[in-house]
Amino acid sequence: MTLQDTRTLIRDVPDFPKPGIVFKDITPLLADPLALAETVDHLAEAVEDLEADAILAIESRGFIFGAALAQKMKLPLHLVRKRGRLPRETISIRYELEYGFDHLEVHTDTIEPGRRYLIVDDLIATGGTAAAVAKLVRQEAGTVAGCAVVVELAFLDGRRTLEDCPVVSVFSY
Repeated sequence: MTLQDTRTLIRDVPDFPKPGIVFKDITPLLADPLALAETVDHLAEAVEDLEADAILAIESRGFIFGAALAQKMKLPLHLVRKRGRLPRETISIRYELEYGFDHLEVHTDTIEPGRRYLIVDDLIATGGTAAAVAKLVRQEAGTVAGCAVVVELAFLDGRRTLEDCPVVSVFSY
């Protein structure tokens, strides 16, 4: 399976979650073991030079790719979750959404000063979520190695929000 074959599995779903939005549905890609493996292999190769010490996977679809990437690259995996979903003491960051504000959290022992963290998610649109995680890493004296995503909505210019952070995407729309 080639990356081009894999790309054809990502479906457009018009007017989801609201009118005017075209949702990129990656579930067919996830349902195809060869396509998933090709995607993870491509991501691993593309981020190898970023020399990450650990992966921060963003809830929830970022967990899928973050876990696979962490296993392939033999790196620790840490979860970035919405407020109130982690069982131990956390540090939190508030960030702005198109329709308000939200919070992301990691356990207090997740980010170690001087370590390099790769932020992983399924998709980057405006870049706000990944930028919030990057800010949290820097706030705790960690270093952002980069941001890796499967789908980039380039027309929304999320890279601009992550100007200090290399962004690696498998598919750009």
